[in-house]
Amino acid sequence: MLIENKQELKNVLNGKIILLTGAGGGIGFEAAKAFAYMGAKIIIAEISKEKGEFAENAINAMYDMPPVKFYDIDLTDEKQMNNMVDYIIKTYGCPDVIFNNATITKMGAIDEVDSSFWDKSYAVNLKAPLLLTQKFLSLMKQRDSGTIVFISSSGASPYMGAYEVFKTAQVELCNTLAMELENRNIFTFTIGPGLVKTETAMRSIEIVAESMGMSTADFYAMNSQHILDVESAGVGFALSVLNAKIYHGQEVGSIQVLMDYKLLENDDILPKRQNINLDDSSIQIIQKHTAKILETFEEQYNGWRNMNVFERQWVLRDFKKVMSLSAEQALDKLKSINKNMQSGNLAVVSTEKAFFIKLTEYWKRQLKLLQGYEKNKDKLNENTQIINGWIMDINHVLIQTGVVENL
Repeated sequence: MLIENKQELKNVLNGKIILLTGAGGGIGFEAAKAFAYMGAKIIIAEISKEKGEFAENAINAMYDMPPVKFYDIDLTDEKQMNNMVDYIIKTYGCPDVIFNNATITKMGAIDEVDSSFWDKSYAVNLKAPLLLTQKFLSLMKQRDSGTIVFISSSGASPYMGAYEVFKTAQVELCNTLAMELENRNIFTFTIGPGLVKTETAMRSIEIVAESMGMSTADFYAMNSQHILDVESAGVGFALSVLNAKIYHGQEVGSIQVLMDYKLLENDDILPKRQNINLDDSSIQIIQKHTAKILETFEEQYNGWRNMNVFERQWVLRDFKKVMSLSAEQALDKLKSINKNMQSGNLAVVSTEKAFFIKLTEYWKRQLKLLQGYEKNKDKLNENTQIINGWIMDINHVLIQTGVVENL
């Protein structure tokens, strides 16, 4: 197993109770294996008896003290859920971790997906995580410890509405919960697996790619920097729990977690340095502008965190709407880009072209908003120059590395 490359993680979760939904196969199954390696006891809540029993038997066969218990449940049935909660509390006590991995998907245009499936998607992809949170949170509060993990996706995407709408709602549920849990030792975050070639995902991608008028090969090529194998994605899920306090209130991805634990390096997901015909002086200037972009955004991000809770949430939602990723993810991405650039890997600019262009759009949006609310002419001119400077830093990096000719 990939996680065995980190011997120091063996039994690090010794005795912890993990409720892991939808782990009969795929990413959830690999996460369960990783949790077992780390010494946890895992309750796999799975609708497929065949898959659930397979997961239980396969993982337990690896250990002298069987760590996995399969619980047969349809998460859309609240009565079944209440029975499961009662069983878990009586048998194990309150879980240390609730990992909301279960999901169902159906691809298609909004007007083509039957409303009955929207209802079912809501029940599995949003209502079930909400109910599990409600049923265990009071017990977590009593002991002042616990972790609740939600699973996010890429956000609004064409032909994926019946799935993405409720996955996006999980992020907002997590953000709300994180604010309510301030000053407690209960942590919550969302994690996305990235693009993983599970059987379900590949069937879905075929539909999405066809709807977008492209081949599946072109779709995967377009998203090549975000693809993980199933085991890696599952290990990332499991390891994220160890950093729950750090990730609290954030939206992270398996790639980020694996990199945090040195199980994935930048070179594994980024192209090698291109032969860009620039002299050392030009490269140093580009590196300087890249560092300035990171410095600017980090200052802006820290300013947002110091806002009052309602203003902060409005700003962060607006940022995610424009950027299609959270502010935390953007900051992590800029840190990774800057690290690559300072080491001479200028090819990362080409890889992250879309990100840079979106950040430019966001800063242009801020510039437009500034014109509407700043009435002091001197301050308006001063702040306009500052924001234009941010935009010019990005323009310089993109143009001088040959990614674009003009912006």
